[in-house]
Amino acid sequence: MSRWFAAEALLPGGPATDVVFEIVEGRFATITADADAGGAARLPGIALPGLANAHSHAFHRALRGRTHGCGGTFWTWRERMYALARRLDPDTYLALARATYAEMALAGFTAVGEFHYLHHGPGGVPYTEPNAMAAALRQAAADAGVRLTLIDICYLAGGLGPGGHLPLDEVQRPFSDGDPHAWAERVAELAAGPGMRIGVGVHSVRAVPRPALRTVAEIARARPLHVHLSEQPAENEACLGYYGATPTGLLAAEGVLGPGTTAVHATHLTGADIALLGDSGATVCLCPTTERDLADGIGPARALRDAGVRLALGTDQHALIDPFEEARALEMHERLASGERGRFAPDELLAALTGHGCLGWPDAGRLEVGARADLVAVRCDTARTAGAAPDQILYAATAADVDTVIVDGQPVVEGGRHRLGDVGALLRAAIEPLRECG
Repeated sequence: MSRWFAAEALLPGGPATDVVFEIVEGRFATITADADAGGAARLPGIALPGLANAHSHAFHRALRGRTHGCGGTFWTWRERMYALARRLDPDTYLALARATYAEMALAGFTAVGEFHYLHHGPGGVPYTEPNAMAAALRQAAADAGVRLTLIDICYLAGGLGPGGHLPLDEVQRPFSDGDPHAWAERVAELAAGPGMRIGVGVHSVRAVPRPALRTVAEIARARPLHVHLSEQPAENEACLGYYGATPTGLLAAEGVLGPGTTAVHATHLTGADIALLGDSGATVCLCPTTERDLADGIGPARALRDAGVRLALGTDQHALIDPFEEARALEMHERLASGERGRFAPDELLAALTGHGCLGWPDAGRLEVGARADLVAVRCDTARTAGAAPDQILYAATAADVDTVIVDGQPVVEGGRHRLGDVGALLRAAIEPLRECG
């Protein structure tokens, strides 16, 4: 058992003062407001629930600050990403993912959804252990102290053109198992554990032909099912041209949409698409700092929420790893698009930041008795946060203001320092061997 005291905390009913959290076997046993600290360990600032990073490509972290010199578009950026992917193996992936997940923990994330498609070696040749890259991610998350939802991605085609799906090119072969049945067989060998869930995913309607979509949906069953959706107008045009349906319409027709589905990005949607997503009970994960970095566009977040879609947030390609900036960007992008302030209330932003349910952790993301004991203490006395109202801390704080992070009752970050030590040094050591890629 452990006891923690927070002078301020954001409980499900709203801000509370002088809160004592008693943790037993990784869960909140009691939460008492207006309490005496007694012998409880003191958390600085305001206590928030653990935050969820619902969409990550860990290896993209090596591209931060290295793709801006020549302008371009999402499609030209993708070539730099492919160049990086060619240089990764299980050992270098472990080092990079461990440091990246540690950076997430420093920022207040207690769980991450890894959209995983780096499956095989050069030319698509499987490793001796077919899930060696997944094992690297498992170890990386365990070392970094965050829960992992490994979303194993089906990737079968090199793109979609007017004549149909294109063959994989050489750099895409490591992403693919060749056919949906081989993919399903490999996924069946993955095992969940105390700190890990297994999900599945469709890379996109560009990379997974229509006949395979239903196979993925069937394999998902009760698992999380994630899919890149309408990130680029070109994807919509190709899908309409070949299938006569929008990507959302195609997914709906093939049984991919449902309460366990998370559509990532969903930037370029029609009104009918939004209605389909709302009616299906799906979640949409927006990644605002990535979507603006890649010039993707501003998604219809408010319209999606009004249609009944649950929202989550992710850092995707890790142009930044800062949950507060993702939440602010959700609101600020809406302000730019609408000319109005207050498109999302603070509690709605916090709900989007605590979307553990779409990662298969429905018992996380709330400071309430019985929930997983995740806590994030954000300092209220920094140059950024001083004077901010507790219920509006998301508008002021940055990742640098996170002092303490507790995951399943275990301290992972204390005094702004990760248990692995100097995370910047870990990142430098992991990225240096990959520098030829950027």
